[in-house]
Amino acid sequence: MPRIDAERFLRDLNELRKIGAFKTGVHRPTYSPQDMESRRWLMERLTECGLEATIDGIGNVYGRHPGPGPHLLVGSHIESQNQAGWLDGALGVMTGVALARAGLPVDVCAFADEEGHFEGGFLGSRSIIGELSEDEIDASRSRNDGQPLREALAAAGLAGKPRMQLEPGRHKGFFEMHIEQGTNLESKGLRVGVVTGIVAIWQWLLRFEGQQDHAGGTTMAERRDAGLSAVRLLAAIDAEFPRVCGERSTWTTGRISLEPGAPSIIPGSAEVLFQFRDVSIPVLERMEATLRSLLQESNRREKCVASLTQKSRATPAICDPAMMAALEAAAAEEAPGAWTTMPSGAGHDAQYIAKRMPVAMLFTPSIGGISHHWAEDTKEEDLALCCQVVASAAAKFLAA
Repeated sequence: MPRIDAERFLRDLNELRKIGAFKTGVHRPTYSPQDMESRRWLMERLTECGLEATIDGIGNVYGRHPGPGPHLLVGSHIESQNQAGWLDGALGVMTGVALARAGLPVDVCAFADEEGHFEGGFLGSRSIIGELSEDEIDASRSRNDGQPLREALAAAGLAGKPRMQLEPGRHKGFFEMHIEQGTNLESKGLRVGVVTGIVAIWQWLLRFEGQQDHAGGTTMAERRDAGLSAVRLLAAIDAEFPRVCGERSTWTTGRISLEPGAPSIIPGSAEVLFQFRDVSIPVLERMEATLRSLLQESNRREKCVASLTQKSRATPAICDPAMMAALEAAAAEEAPGAWTTMPSGAGHDAQYIAKRMPVAMLFTPSIGGISHHWAEDTKEEDLALCCQVVASAAAKFLAA
């Protein structure tokens, strides 16, 4: 089995975290100067490993192995959420670099905008599989400041560059290592998580139409308060979903907007961004049916009419059994008694790459379960251990 250079792997990770450093984490929004500096830095590391490094028109950094196959694809992303952690995404990319240094026949990719700073999200992984259109690029805006994606690409020096696509038949599979972003491993004293599948996220827009009016002059009996109708429906969802959800289902109200949003005006309309997640299609469909039923009941009881629009409807990605078996065998050798299998509650680039090839993921523990925050961290010995598990699994899978 190949052995990674753990010292060099950790040194690379710690060098990368200096770019866009924020407290103990990083701030590298997609296409920002810090993000582009990190992509140039990565291309230098890929070249040092003997890979042919390029960057394409959406910002994907790709290191191509020049030797014979079969090949694996390994990677993740290196931009960050705003003022967030140093490992989310970067860990998976630098694992690919470590595998290349160990002599494994891997291509390494840092996909652009997994973190969704621009509308549409997962721009890099969707582009590389041919599912990002020019029209969508034209329409996309930054969720941070409204900047058009085309302008951001031009400012980053990417305008006019071609967008690469995966070469059919080149890769036997895709490995992505990631922090868990939860407490399951840490709470059980475990060091390795073999991922069974990646949840689908179904996102919705709930809109409530009421009547804007004076907060003092309009009696409570006369009011059509869109904000109160929204809150009551959300409370009903939270009460009912536990009866229909799966063991690891989650649901989140990400944004509530009231119009006109003034303290002395009854809201005339309300918009709610709401999502739920699970790895099982039947569970997702059950939750959707419950949501629609509760909406119908709200429209029967409330003075404000509610409507429902689906914003996105992803498909769960189930990890490849043969790749999972390789990870399990490697985990049993490298971390006996300290590993488990588990689903991913977060979305990852792997769920899009799964449309073109088998995929598998490995999780390291997150200290305190913290992620999307600058305090995110993992013990260095766990980082090195899990990188070695991926390297051993990659060799086993390639030899199978």
